[in-house]
Amino acid sequence: MAASEEERIAAALAYIEALASHRADQVPFAPGCTRVEVGLKTGFSGNHLRRSLNNGPQYKVIASVTEPEFSVVGDEVHARFDLVTKPSLAGRRVGAHIDETFLIPASDGLIHRIRADIRPFLAR
Repeated sequence: MAASEEERIAAALAYIEALASHRADQVPFAPGCTRVEVGLKTGFSGNHLRRSLNNGPQYKVIASVTEPEFSVVGDEVHARFDLVTKPSLAGRRVGAHIDETFLIPASDGLIHRIRADIRPFLAR
C-alpha cells in the first residue's frame, strides 16, 4: 500500500524531532539512506544516521527545534525549521535556519535521502 502524504510528512517529522530528542529508533530510514549537508555527505546509511542521532556529538549539542513547515512535491518532502544549540557565545545561543529535503517515495514511505541547507544565526 502506498504511503499517504501525511505519513510521509510524519516520517520527516520523526527525523526532525529526533534531532533534539536524540531518540531516533522510530525514524523510518531506508537501509541505504544518505544525508548531504551543505554539499558534504554526513550520513552513510539508515543505521549510521540512527546511531548518529542517538549518540553523535554533532547532534547532542542541539537543544530544540521549532515546528516545521512542510510542503510535498512528488516524492520529496520539504521542511523548513530552526534549531537552537545548547552552547552559548557571549550569552547568545547559536542557531540555524534549516531547509531540508527528504526523498520519501510514496511506494514505501521510508526516508531514502536527506539534503540539508543550513544558515547559522545567533539567538538571544
